[in-house]
Amino acid sequence: MFDPVVTLRQRFATALHAAFGDEVAGTDPAIHRSAHADYQADVAMALAKRLKRSPRDVAQALLAQLQPDDVVASAEVSGPGFINLALQPAYLEACLAGMSADARLGVAKAANPDTVVIDHSAPNVAKEMHVGHLRSTIIGDVIARVLGFAGHKVIRQNHIGDWGTPFGMLIEHMLDTATTQSVSSVQELVALYRASRAKFDADPAFAERARHRVVLLQGGDEATRALWGKLIAISVEHFTSLYEQLNVDLRPRDVRGESAYNDDLAIVVAELEAQGLARESEGAICVFPEGFLGREGEPVPLIVRKQDGGYGYATTDLAAVRYRVGTLQATRIVVVVGAPQSQHLAMVFAVARSAGWAPAPVRLEHVAFGSVLGPDKKMFKTRAGDTVSLASLGEEAVERARKAVSAKSADLSPERQEAIARAVGIGAVKYADLSNDRIKDYVFDWDRMLAFDGNTAPYLMYAHARIRSILRKAEVVETQLGPATLEAPQEKALALQLLQFASVIDKTVETLQPHRLCLFLYDVATTFTAFYEHCPVLKAEGQVRASRLALCSVTARVLGQGLALLGIEAPEQM
Repeated sequence: MFDPVVTLRQRFATALHAAFGDEVAGTDPAIHRSAHADYQADVAMALAKRLKRSPRDVAQALLAQLQPDDVVASAEVSGPGFINLALQPAYLEACLAGMSADARLGVAKAANPDTVVIDHSAPNVAKEMHVGHLRSTIIGDVIARVLGFAGHKVIRQNHIGDWGTPFGMLIEHMLDTATTQSVSSVQELVALYRASRAKFDADPAFAERARHRVVLLQGGDEATRALWGKLIAISVEHFTSLYEQLNVDLRPRDVRGESAYNDDLAIVVAELEAQGLARESEGAICVFPEGFLGREGEPVPLIVRKQDGGYGYATTDLAAVRYRVGTLQATRIVVVVGAPQSQHLAMVFAVARSAGWAPAPVRLEHVAFGSVLGPDKKMFKTRAGDTVSLASLGEEAVERARKAVSAKSADLSPERQEAIARAVGIGAVKYADLSNDRIKDYVFDWDRMLAFDGNTAPYLMYAHARIRSILRKAEVVETQLGPATLEAPQEKALALQLLQFASVIDKTVETLQPHRLCLFLYDVATTFTAFYEHCPVLKAEGQVRASRLALCSVTARVLGQGLALLGIEAPEQM
């Protein structure tokens, strides 16, 4: 890793011990970029109360241990107790040269890699994917990409809804209407499902036959299972097409639906009962995990077997944890699903731990997210009030981008314009989502997300393409460029920004917050713009020109790699 922050933390650890001994052991200073220096450290404020000294006194004592050396050019106390740090130019240049020479741009692979199971997307069979599936699908995809890049073993699990009463209704209706052979698209399945739902609610005789069909399905009836398999095949084809359109790396091999755990459900309940964790309550079998109380202070149950003997989502989710740890050998499980599921998953995780299915140090994590809102700040829907399908969303994104790209890139061939429009349209939708703190709701705004300025995908993509254009015009072999020398303030500022890449990846791995990577890339692009405006590249000569081209090259690589981790294309031309 070539991030100066890592070295500075090591320097502070030594200085803290020298100044205050073991009483401050384990203190980790907050070190961040500063408008007044290369970096600013905030540690004195946190230690002042413990040491019973003023923050400035603590900072001065630290300063005495931070003498200029081959890393730190100068250090001074500012404000109530901050320490401003300037780095030695030669050290900064060496860090940048190391990063540039590294194929992974300074991002080391995990020394102790986890096996991470990531559960994301999870649409329902016989239904179209809609905007409600957008966030789980793309947030999970980015998390999988980043963790994989960091060296962890990633196993994707698309936990599709493919089991239960809806399939009894749908299959029985298809048999009634003789549509078992003719149906071939998910849109036809949606229409058939709606008709079967209406018939189920209105016709008691049909409802009884549908329930019996569920029994046949669960019992392995060959004809019923064959029709059920066809429904899944049609739906998975639909899902896969949309994943390809969205540049999301989910494939049929990643599908493991609710049905996969059907044979494990009775075993899960039996094991919970044998351990004394589950008991009968009002005819159902429930677990009452500690710490979950209702409004009146009563224990909240997790129902693992219903009164009628059936099983719900809780049992399936417990079976999934049991399988992922026991069979897939997961050391970290990440479930990407909306914030409303927080209590449900917290209870599932608590029960799984109590049952010994997720022993320490296995990590169980819920990656929660907010909703996509329309301009009216309500759930995003069409003008007719229908849920927006992902297919139509993607088509509109490309159509809108097509107009913007044709105006901005009129000199490119129609084929090239079309490819860029698709990259820009899909990238804009994804980035608008990913650049927000995932736990918050956000407003879907076409004009903002497709803008070529501001914190948007088109802005980052254009910055990357512009740098690539500079390098093409320079007619250089990038691998033969020497190290950059950092003389102008804008050159130094860009280097300092680029060198944070590895730390940003590490932080994203730990927090599972893609917006951190988005903000970093936006800062890289804006810092590059300031550099480009103040530091001529192609018009420079000799070593200055070569140095600035080297800086351009590593910037383009960071932007390209960062966008790839977001699942967004980075065109060479725009």
